[in-house]
Parts: sequence; structure tokens; C-alpha cells
Amino acid sequence: MNTQGKERINEEGSVETKVETVDHRSPAGQDEPTKEKVGVIHLKRNKRDSGNEGGIFPSVAAALTNTFKSAKDAIMGASSKPPK
Repeated sequence: MNTQGKERINEEGSVETKVETVDHRSPAGQDEPTKEKVGVIHLKRNKRDSGNEGGIFPSVAAALTNTFKSAKDAIMGASSKPPK
């Protein structure tokens, strides 16, 4: 089993590391697990080139905030807004 892996640069400029390994599966009704050779690819992106410098969590937090605000507005309706 190769645990070192092979690195290459993909079309987007990210580093891909491919590692050959073995997948062990136990299908329903079978006592013995089956073994299958598989290749796992790890993708390392350069933060500056990924287009998402802050990571995924700030984007998820902003999306959740907008979703909750929209849900609140839909439930409460226009009557919940204070008069001007």
C-alpha cells in the first residue's frame, strides 16, 4: 500500500495528492468484508486563489442570518414593523 501519495497541480492551480488505499466493506448478509483498491484524492487550495478567503464559515453564517430574517419577516408580516 502506497501511503506517500503522488502530487500534481490540477487545471485550477490547486495541489492534488492521490493516495492508493484499500476500502473494506461489509455488505448486508455477508460475514466477511470485501476489499477493493481505491484511490483517494486530497485537494489543497491556495487561499488567495480559492475566491473564498474567509473560509466557508462566514459565508454559511451570513446565509443563515439572511434565512432566519426572511423567515421571521414572512411569519410576522408587515404588521410587525413599527409605525413611522
